Amino acid sequence: MKYDLFGNGKVTFGVVVLGFFVLLAILGPWFTSTVLGLDARANDISAISSPPSAAHPLGTTQFGQDVLAQVVEGARGSMFVGFLGAIVGTVISILVGVPAGYFGGTTGNALNFLTNLFLVMPVLPLIFVLAGYLQGTGLVMIAFIIGVFGWAGGARTLRAQAMSVSNRDFVQAMRMLGESNRRLIFTEVMPHLYGWIASMFLGGLIGAVMAEAGLAFLGVSDSSAISWGTMIQAAQQQSAVLRGLWWWFVPPGLCIALVGTAAALINFGVDELANPKLRSGSRRVAKRTAAIRRTALAPEGV
Repeated sequence: MKYDLFGNGKVTFGVVVLGFFVLLAILGPWFTSTVLGLDARANDISAISSPPSAAHPLGTTQFGQDVLAQVVEGARGSMFVGFLGAIVGTVISILVGVPAGYFGGTTGNALNFLTNLFLVMPVLPLIFVLAGYLQGTGLVMIAFIIGVFGWAGGARTLRAQAMSVSNRDFVQAMRMLGESNRRLIFTEVMPHLYGWIASMFLGGLIGAVMAEAGLAFLGVSDSSAISWGTMIQAAQQQSAVLRGLWWWFVPPGLCIALVGTAAALINFGVDELANPKLRSGSRRVAKRTAAIRRTALAPEGV
C-alpha cells in the first residue's frame, strides 16, 4: 500500500505554513514597502511605542519603527539563516557520515573520530570566540557557523544507516561484480538514506532559526541586520516586557514557534514515510478511529 505523504493532514498544514513563511521572506519586503508603504528602518516620531492601529497594524517600537515591517523583513533574515545553516550542516553530514559508514576501516574510523570530536566540542564558547574575531558578524557568517558546528549528530546517524545498507546482500553482490564505490554510494546506498537526510534538513532548519534567535538575543549578531532574533533582542534591551509592549516581542516569537511547528509536522510525515513501523502504526490508529466513528454513527439495533 503506497503511503501518501501529502495526504497526511499534519504534513499538509506544515507545508502550507512553511511555504507561507518562505513566500513572506521572498516577497514580503517588497509588498510592505510598495503596497503598504512601510519601512522597517524608518522612524515615526509621532507614533513611538504605539499599540496596533490602522496606520501600524502591529504597532511600533520604542524608536517608532513599524513592527509589521520588521517582522516581514526579519522573516527574510531568519529564514535565510535557517535554510543556509541547514544546507551547510546537511552537506557536511553527508560528506562525513556516508563514507564513514560505507568504507569502514581506517577511513571510517578517522571520519568517526572527527564526528565524535565535534559532538563533544563546547559549541557555544567556540561561537563566542569566533564572533569575537569576526566583528560585526553578518547573517551569512552566522548561518555558516551554525551549520559547521551542528552537523555531527546527523553524520553519526547517517554513518549507522550507511553501514547497515552497505552490508546488505544486493550491495555486496554489486561490489563483487566490480561496481565502483562512487556508483554504489550514489545509486545503491544513498537512495535508502533520503528519508533520513530530509529529516535531518528539517531538524537543521528548526535548529538554525532558533540558534540565530538565541545568538542574536545574546548579542552575537550583526546589529544592522533585521531578523526575528534581533527584534527580540531589541525588545529585551528596551524592557518591552516590563513596559507592556507585547506587540514588539510576541509577533517574532510567534513566527519562530510557527516555523518550528511546521517543520516538525513535516518531519513527522517524513519519518512515517521512511519508517514502515511508524507508517503501519498510523494506519492502525486511522482504522480504529474510522471503526469508532462508524459505530457511533450507526443506527441503534443495526
